[in-house]
Amino acid sequence: MGNQVVIIVGTFILLLTGLLLGYVLSQLVLGYLAFNLLTFFGTISLILIFGTLYYVLFWQLKRGQTRVLPAQMPTRLEEQETPENQNHLKNKLISRLNGDVTAAERLIEQAKQNYPGMPENWYSERVLDDLDRDTR
Repeated sequence: MGNQVVIIVGTFILLLTGLLLGYVLSQLVLGYLAFNLLTFFGTISLILIFGTLYYVLFWQLKRGQTRVLPAQMPTRLEEQETPENQNHLKNKLISRLNGDVTAAERLIEQAKQNYPGMPENWYSERVLDDLDRDTR
């Protein structure tokens, strides 16, 4: 509901500002309005208001269209599921454990038992996050 209110109010103000800007520019061009500092700054401010509202309105529309549900959002690991990344995370875990490969494998296997069905990278990152949390 909030998104629709912003769009409706923004459209109304954009329309009103556009009409006012068109009127002022037409009066300047036709010569009915003298060109001085006041009309110059007034016209510039109308152009800035019009441009800002135009940007905000269409940004709001685009934001409403591209909203992704959390269940559909890919995780960092699913985006980077590569053998190089798997090796990097595993090596990072081993170095965090002072070179203890057995402990790293045991922790990854324990994470696999606790959270089945996740990508390989997820387990290494989960163990690294758990180690970070435990050291704080």
